[in-house]
Amino acid sequence: MLKYDFHIHSKYSRDCKTPLKDILRAAKNRNLDGIAICDHDEVKGALKALEIVKGNPEKYGNLVVLPGTEVSTTKGHVLVLGVTEIIPSFMTPEETTDYARDLNAVSIIAHPFRKSAHGIGYLEGSGADAAETFNSKCIMNGSNKKARAEAERIGMPQVGGSDAHIAELVGQGYTLVNIEVNTPENVFDAILRGKTVPAGENTPKGIVINQMKKNVVRRTRMILSGKLKEC
Repeated sequence: MLKYDFHIHSKYSRDCKTPLKDILRAAKNRNLDGIAICDHDEVKGALKALEIVKGNPEKYGNLVVLPGTEVSTTKGHVLVLGVTEIIPSFMTPEETTDYARDLNAVSIIAHPFRKSAHGIGYLEGSGADAAETFNSKCIMNGSNKKARAEAERIGMPQVGGSDAHIAELVGQGYTLVNIEVNTPENVFDAILRGKTVPAGENTPKGIVINQMKKNVVRRTRMILSGKLKEC
């Protein structure tokens, strides 16, 4: 079983300032086999991280970086893995997952039932390939439990992720991937076939609360400046 964190944000996200090299260092320190950089409606961070790792094999070894993004839809957020281009924002979740499928990418409903973090509120009929049923920032675990129960009910593959916005939390939530050869293709195939197990520990409450406060300040400033366009 290999260990992946499929949900990490970098300084290329509008709500994050973490340098890519700090994320990569943390991934190695936590013995992750791979990560996915999923910045909000952006792929620059993922592509840059991939470039850094490929250019420094002696430093990062066999660490695999999956390019991805967290897409804002009309109802909430959808992770898309294996994509190297920006996916249009504010389509419906179903349109977003269809778009991802046309790109041969893998779509995952992020924190489906976490209302405070733009969960879409459902899984069935979303068209997604998998559900994030452990998100380490769901500190009360209620939304994680609901996501897992619903995914089990409809037979949807499950993954876990940290949703880290600071390097210290990389790998706090993760996915055990049942493959022998660590390649992006094998990882994506494992997700689609349900050969994944979500795991991890919850983010300390103080860190989550502090980030929520910062997000309120950020959103207020964006509203006042007329720049806010976020589901």
